[in-house]
Parts: sequence; structure tokens; C-alpha cells
Amino acid sequence: MKEDIKNLSLPELESYLTRIKQPRFHAHQIFSWVYQKKVEDFTLMSNLPQDLRQRLKEEFSCCGLKIIEKHTSRDGTEKFLFALKDNNTIEAVRIPAAKRITGCISSQAGCKFGCMFCASASSGFKRNLACAEMLDELMRLGALTHVVFMGTGEPLDNYDNVLRAVRMINAPEGFNIGARRITISTCGIIPGIERLAEENLQIELSISLHAADEFTRSRLVPINKKYPLNKLLSCCREYIRKTNRQVTFEYILIKGVNADLQHAGNLAKLLKPLKLCKVNLIPANAVVELKIAPPPEKEIRAFTGCLLKAGVNATLRKPRGQDIQAACGQLRHNYAKN
Repeated sequence: MKEDIKNLSLPELESYLTRIKQPRFHAHQIFSWVYQKKVEDFTLMSNLPQDLRQRLKEEFSCCGLKIIEKHTSRDGTEKFLFALKDNNTIEAVRIPAAKRITGCISSQAGCKFGCMFCASASSGFKRNLACAEMLDELMRLGALTHVVFMGTGEPLDNYDNVLRAVRMINAPEGFNIGARRITISTCGIIPGIERLAEENLQIELSISLHAADEFTRSRLVPINKKYPLNKLLSCCREYIRKTNRQVTFEYILIKGVNADLQHAGNLAKLLKPLKLCKVNLIPANAVVELKIAPPPEKEIRAFTGCLLKAGVNATLRKPRGQDIQAACGQLRHNYAKN
């Protein structure tokens, strides 16, 4: 199978051109065609020599994603189901807002981690995505201002490919999206967070917390049994110290599980000591097969108010795309059933 040219960084493409006795400056031209002009056919790259276009066509591919389904929500959110070259499927979401357009992309086909509220692991883990496959998702989503690795899979379980994609998303010759507009979300893979702290990147780190006690979090996020809350919070403190970057904690409010005032108090006590953090509160998208639902509006307001009163920086986020199965893994799961 041909390698996708988007797996190559600019220096790697320049080295390739040197090996085949072509001028290195053609690498910038190729990147312009691929990333700025979104051209996937090497033969159409008209400012390249004919022999180079033919060589590229013989040795590389430029896109491996096929759109299987696309759904548009009443709120403007667009959800895509893509087929990879090996017929595995992944999801991505385009979320428009007043001052931003966010692309939510997958980093793995399937997931190993089995979080209670997420359908991504329902069909099992298949494989990691290559850098080029993640960049292909962005190509298919169109113009974006922000990128979040929050789709199917655990980004820090595919660390090297995700960081390669992050650097290309940020690079001026790539997607040219500012580092602070790129977010990596993790369920709490401590070794990955420790590595990320050493990367000298200004990207955003988001952690799927969802509970403030070990028992409830282990129920919701099974990886907590391996990387428990006390060690995770210690890792976050060290991350903040090394990077001076804020950590965002995602907290999905689930009826009857983690949304009462006792859980709110536990969360405030857990996070208050952290100097740079915020909490995104997200009422659960109802997922019938997972038997989860959002709590009543009154309970949501009380939970939010408890955090704010305690001095915790908390924001209540409006769920998006509820009418098009926009929760992680839902579309892929339903497609696999049919």
C-alpha cells in the first residue's frame, strides 16, 4: 500500500526530494497544493515538473477517507462517518459557534478504554490512526478555527501519531492553526500527560474527569483503576507547574450517577487547590443503549452554582448535535449494527 504523503513532515519531504535528485523547494510547493489548495491528485500540481508528478503518483497516495454518512443537526453541527482504506470506520464532527468553528476528530478506530457514557468502545478497538488519516478528517471537515482530539479513541494511547498530526495542524506550511486552538483530550493516561509536559507546546490539555471520588470514577472511567484520581491530580499539578498552562476538566453530568450536590462538593474540594484549571460541565447526551440521560435542569443549575460558590472556574456547556447522535461513537455503533 502506498504511503500517504501527509505522513511526511516538511523536512522529511525535503529529504525524500534530495534522495531522488529533485530540488528541495518543491516540498513547499507540494505542501501548498495539499494543505492550502486541498488538491489530492498529484498530476494536477501544475508547477511541479512532469517527471516529479509521475513519481509522486507512483509512490504516494493523498487521501484515504470516504464519507459514508453525513448528518446535520438543527443547531448546525455536522457529524461525519468515514471509511478508512481497510474499511474500518471513524467519526468526526464540525461544530460551528458564534466566533469559532471547531473540528472534533478521532485518533483511533475504536477504543480500548470502555468509559460508561461513551459508545466508542462498543465495537472494540481496531487500530491506531496514522497522522495522515487524522489530517484527512480535517480536510473533509472544511475551514476550521479550532481542533479537538475528542472523537473516537484515546489520543495519548496513540501518542506519536497524534503529536505528529498536532505539529502539522500548527505548522504554517500545514493547517496553520494556532497551538492554543488545538486541544488533546485524555481519559487520564498519566505517562502520556507526563510526556506532553516536556513537548514545549502551547496546546490545550483536557481531562475527562466525570467524578471526584475513586469509586464513581472507576465505574465511569475504568482506566481510573490503573491511574487513580490521587495520582492523576498529582500529575496535573506537575503539568501546570512545568508548562504554566491551564488544565480543563470535562465533567459529563449523568442522571442518578454523578450530578447531585454531594458530587459537586467533592469536585470543588478536589479541584480548588489547583491554581490553573477550569471545569466544563456537559449534560449527558441521552444514549439509550448505554442507559444514560442528563439530570433535570434544576439539578444542573444547583451543581453549577455549588462549584461557582466554592470559587471553582466552571462553565456549563450546551450539548450539541443531540438530534444526530453526536455523542462519541453513536453513529459508528449504529452503522456497525446494520
